[in-house]
Amino acid sequence: MRKINKKDIDYIAMGSTVLGTGGGGDPYIGKLLAKEAIEKYGEVPLIKAEELNDDALVVPIAAFGAPMILVEKLFSGDEFINAFEMMESYLGRKIDAVMPAEAGGLNGVIPFSIAAQKQIPLVDADGMGRAFPRLEMVTFTLHGIPVSPITQADEKGNRNVYHTINNEWGETLVGATAIQMGGSCAIGCYPMSGSQVKKAAVHGIVSYAQTLGESILNAKEQNLNPMNSLIERAAAIKLFTGKISNITIKTEGRWNKGVCEIIGLNENQDSLMVLDFQNEFLMAKKDGDPVAITPDLIVLIDAENAQPITAETIQYGTRVVVLGMKADKQWRTVKGIELGGPKKFGYKEEYVPVEELNKKK
Repeated sequence: MRKINKKDIDYIAMGSTVLGTGGGGDPYIGKLLAKEAIEKYGEVPLIKAEELNDDALVVPIAAFGAPMILVEKLFSGDEFINAFEMMESYLGRKIDAVMPAEAGGLNGVIPFSIAAQKQIPLVDADGMGRAFPRLEMVTFTLHGIPVSPITQADEKGNRNVYHTINNEWGETLVGATAIQMGGSCAIGCYPMSGSQVKKAAVHGIVSYAQTLGESILNAKEQNLNPMNSLIERAAAIKLFTGKISNITIKTEGRWNKGVCEIIGLNENQDSLMVLDFQNEFLMAKKDGDPVAITPDLIVLIDAENAQPITAETIQYGTRVVVLGMKADKQWRTVKGIELGGPKKFGYKEEYVPVEELNKKK
């Protein structure tokens, strides 16, 4: 166990935005809520999954909705506490620890606010090792763990509890209600025992996010290039260097869907990269050929300051670097590719690992 302080939250938020692969929501509000709670209630114990008792109750708490909407429709923080307390009430027992559902942007840091307020630990694990756009796209699904019961709360005080016949129906029903709530809400989901977390989660992801954030934010004082520092720490592949030349984005249901075009610069002069996204970047093509495919991570980085760029904040003319990173090994199984791979999103391409697509000839 170690304690997470306000400075750590800056690093974790930055690293989570890298792992968010364009999605997960802007972490700014999550950082404010987490820091405020830590200042008021004290630092948050971060524990490894193996430190959990097998019969402990662990619940992921997350923001749910379209990231574009989250830019304008801010969370109060009360909705997350409501989702947490509804889960305790429904299950009839205290929650022993919380964890992130995904290591992405806002959702990488918001559980710290709950952990601080409730004086419970946060587990150094999540269900993705990245961010994904659908509720069932977690490693918990791969292990047969049900999403239900799901608790849902909005900033107005509306609350729901769902029991769904499978995890896909959780996405369908909560997604439909979230739209009526204004496009975003807070949820508690996938209540698990400690033994289930040990088996099904992506371990060490919060510490990994902190390491990535430190590689960016501490680089200059260590006389290092932030971009190179991030690439080395993440074992990332540099896919493209260029400038944003076109961005098409729309909010469809609870997703930001669109295409980002990048014209090449430097070593990529006269080339074009196209990124497809649905909240998260899912496909990267260079001159028409795939160079990274979901579930591997596609990360868009501002070339000037090495800051990760979320899909809803892409701006014309920004100079960027596109990175590819390996997905957690659970996503590279047959079941993982079926759940989070290209066919799930309607692409005709087969999944090929990012390192195979970019082997030097």
